[in-house]
Amino acid sequence: MQGVMSSRISSHRLYVDTPLTSGRVCHCTSSQAHYLLNVLRLTAGALLPVFNGVDGEWRAELQPHGRKKCDLLIREQTRPQAGGPPVHYLFAPLKKARLDYMAQKATELGVQALQPVLTRRTNVARVKEERLRANIIEAAEQCGILRLPELHPVTRLEQMLTQWPHDRPLVFCDESACISSPVKALSRLAPGKPLGVLIGPEGGFDKDERAQLLALPFVHAISLGPRIMRADTAAVAALTLVNAVLFDGQ
Repeated sequence: MQGVMSSRISSHRLYVDTPLTSGRVCHCTSSQAHYLLNVLRLTAGALLPVFNGVDGEWRAELQPHGRKKCDLLIREQTRPQAGGPPVHYLFAPLKKARLDYMAQKATELGVQALQPVLTRRTNVARVKEERLRANIIEAAEQCGILRLPELHPVTRLEQMLTQWPHDRPLVFCDESACISSPVKALSRLAPGKPLGVLIGPEGGFDKDERAQLLALPFVHAISLGPRIMRADTAAVAALTLVNAVLFDGQ
């Protein structure tokens, strides 16, 4: 059977860039209208969950206008806005597909902010913020979270370290860390408190950058074990460990 009957609830979530209140009408973009009407084949009266990263999740009713345009009538809130771990994820930019993957997984793992950082061995000097944000939104739509991470502009490592709050720990993955167990190293930090996680480029930090990091009192090095990981894999491993040790049990 084609289409979705009136008042049937779709499992597909949609991000909308507008305030959400009962009775408000949201105008869908052309790409959203195409997705809802021609890909999902939703029909008038279909209900779907929508969110904007601020106002929680709401049930919305589809109001088509022909085959190319539609609106969403916001009906009632289904979930209040939720936060997440106060983790800022800092990373050396990667090439397209792997950067897409990294942004999606960091979003799924609930980070509060994404911060591209240029190091001496970074191979990609520019980040397309529009593409990165699109990956953030897609991941949030699919995994059910309500908070979107903030996307900060690209900065150099030296500038970031100068501006970093000294009362906020900064964890960085260092294969030569003096404590081989990452759980033991992370357990020394206060649970539930804001922190940053820094992942370097494919070739790692150079010796001067590593020395600079280790000399700072707010920096904490952790090892991810004996295996050499790609930067996007290391990101998932590090963020998962940080969540498990410092946030998920709080």
